Amino acid sequence: MNIEQIYTGCLAQGAYYITSKGEAAIIDPLRETKPYLERLEKDNVKLKYIFETHFHADFVSGHLDLSKQTGAPIIYGPTAKPEFEAIEAKDDQIFELGDIKIKVLHTPGHTMESTSYLLIDENGKETALFSGDTLFLGDVGRPDLAQKAASMTQDELAGMLYDSLNNKILPLPNDLIVYPAHGAGSACGKNMMTETVDTLGNQKKVNYALNQPNKEAFVKAVTDGLTPPPAYFGMNVAMNKKGYENFDIVLDQGMSALSVEDFEAVAENSGALILDTRDASDFSKGFIPQSINIGIDGDFAPWVGSMIVDVNQPILLVTDKGREEESITRLSRVGFDNVLGHLKGGFEAWEDKEKDTVNRITPEQFAKEVKIGESKIVDIRKESEYEAEHVDEAYNKPLAYINNWIKDVNPEEHFYVHCAGGYRSMIAASILQARGYRNFTEVEGGFDAIAKTNIPKTDFVCQTKVYQ
Repeated sequence: MNIEQIYTGCLAQGAYYITSKGEAAIIDPLRETKPYLERLEKDNVKLKYIFETHFHADFVSGHLDLSKQTGAPIIYGPTAKPEFEAIEAKDDQIFELGDIKIKVLHTPGHTMESTSYLLIDENGKETALFSGDTLFLGDVGRPDLAQKAASMTQDELAGMLYDSLNNKILPLPNDLIVYPAHGAGSACGKNMMTETVDTLGNQKKVNYALNQPNKEAFVKAVTDGLTPPPAYFGMNVAMNKKGYENFDIVLDQGMSALSVEDFEAVAENSGALILDTRDASDFSKGFIPQSINIGIDGDFAPWVGSMIVDVNQPILLVTDKGREEESITRLSRVGFDNVLGHLKGGFEAWEDKEKDTVNRITPEQFAKEVKIGESKIVDIRKESEYEAEHVDEAYNKPLAYINNWIKDVNPEEHFYVHCAGGYRSMIAASILQARGYRNFTEVEGGFDAIAKTNIPKTDFVCQTKVYQ
């Protein structure tokens, strides 16, 4: 028997590859199936099952393409009702894989169909739990995402999650290995550990949600401080439940290399958003007017999902040479399949055309220019980052909510904008300029660099200022 966690850092997502006696199972696969097919061939094993823990909100799973390519059935837990051929397993149902068994544990609460899979080894020992979004390391799945579909409140779902954990998971052996669907950085939880594997016994000790005295306290603890989910979550759920375009077709369309003239024509005729995936520093020095920068070397897919509201939005790509396929693949993981092509030759091909730039300064310049109490400073980090430490008198307006607060920006008043390291602030800068705002200066290196200057700072502040 072999268990392998295939972890994708950009999505903070864990898929699982399990083999025993020439048979394999994959749990929660990513959209692109080629790596799985290559691994199956290399190991000379047959894919027997594709298990899904639930209808994922934060990424589009590869279950449909993988099933068509291998013939392996897709398995969901009770109440799933997918709109394609799949096995809707019963609670406690056993699936045999070589010498091992995989037992279905229906654990609703995060969603109604949420299911954990218990691996029983060749000796009959309960060895591992693939807990999906029911149990994370340090946290549990947020109970607010399925309210509409379940016709329940988040408190009711949280109560159901409490019952699932206490009746199905906590009675399991302490030495059981927990393999969750997500880790730190995912929007599916709020307090996840950086580790991606742990024992159930240790989680019983350190997981705040598992240490509440009763259901009422549990509901309060897990619902407190939940931020609104990214806009694309609901659309990804629908794609996972109803079906989606074959990945190879999506990739083939996106890999269409467009000349400058064709790129301009498609942009004008389609209403496509121009997405530039280059590094923030390169983008700031020159880019196609009206384009949005979300760098590929960062939490690319989640930020695309948060900033671009509609997964059906037509997109044209500008990338570093050789990174076109990577950009298309990572967009598809969160359901953005409508990539119409990319600029052939990258931004260098745009050399003789009109360009735009971002007014970016160093942290040292920022420290010299800023007058605390007079200069307006907008810190777009998360509230928790801001509260830990920030520039004196800075306003906190998280990037995730830019579509809400941008309308309050006074175009006549200058402000400085920064994040932690420059990645998020360049996203904000590109969005601001695309919408006609040019009355700002972006700070290179963000707060990490600003903190090394002598500019006054404040920490552990409970109240955040509202942009006015």
